Amino acid sequence: MTDPGLGAIMSERRQLINLSYRLLGSLADAEDVVQETYARWYAMTGPERDAIDNPPAWLTRVASRICLDLLRSARARRERYVGEWIPEPLPESSEWHTGQTGPDPADRVTLDESVNMAFLVVLDAMTPAERVAFILHDVFRYPFPEVAEIVGRTPAACRQLASSARRRIQDAELPAAPSARRAQLVQEFKRAWEATDIAALVSLLDPGVTAVADGGGVVSAALEPVHGGAAVARYFTDLPVFRLGRTLLERTVNGQPGLVIQFEGVTETVIAFDVDGDHIKKIWAIRNPEKLHPWTH
Repeated sequence: MTDPGLGAIMSERRQLINLSYRLLGSLADAEDVVQETYARWYAMTGPERDAIDNPPAWLTRVASRICLDLLRSARARRERYVGEWIPEPLPESSEWHTGQTGPDPADRVTLDESVNMAFLVVLDAMTPAERVAFILHDVFRYPFPEVAEIVGRTPAACRQLASSARRRIQDAELPAAPSARRAQLVQEFKRAWEATDIAALVSLLDPGVTAVADGGGVVSAALEPVHGGAAVARYFTDLPVFRLGRTLLERTVNGQPGLVIQFEGVTETVIAFDVDGDHIKKIWAIRNPEKLHPWTH
């Protein structure tokens, strides 16, 4: 190795990917952020790098600031996005695509409660500063003085931002159904869908259920959310999934039970669920192929 510190610097890559994905809700954007962060590191001269006392902290600051800039510009990008925007779904480790064009297995995002789809959707509704302050402090345990340096506010202001973000999460009343019950409901939903049993589907859905699809204008998908148990049940049973020879499989989506639709072994749709007690409260169907690269075999 020409650079004895290269191993230590590159060992931060997984941490940076995990941080950037939680900040952006996009694995593709997170990978771009990390690449840009390392490009800036190696754009410095050797003496400039040697003068940095804590290289991991420097990398985190740079990656977080790039993410913050991207979040600030995301509103304009979302206005141009066709239909609803849903964060990119992640498979479990054994399902991750590791082909030549896929990410290195060491760069996989750690799946925990901070990446479940319901949590990411709430994060997406926060202001950029709220999201960055909350993720850095509450999820990655960075002290507020360090968060302040990244966000460009005072530590007290960052403390208020994180508190505001926590209130948003509390107001969202994210359910915490046992994992076994979540899996059971998804299995029952799958059976009812395959059987085109509208009554069974309605019985599994919360009366106020919402289904959201994301095709990004690349593939067909509902452009507006579908609300209500009966409407959502009809929406799913009307889809020509099974008539077209697709396969419906149970998979882990962002660390929780979900479903995928495959055609000839290729994942075309990833479906995430939010469960409240004994009913399904939210359904997210991601169809945009640009968001499904980790699922593609």
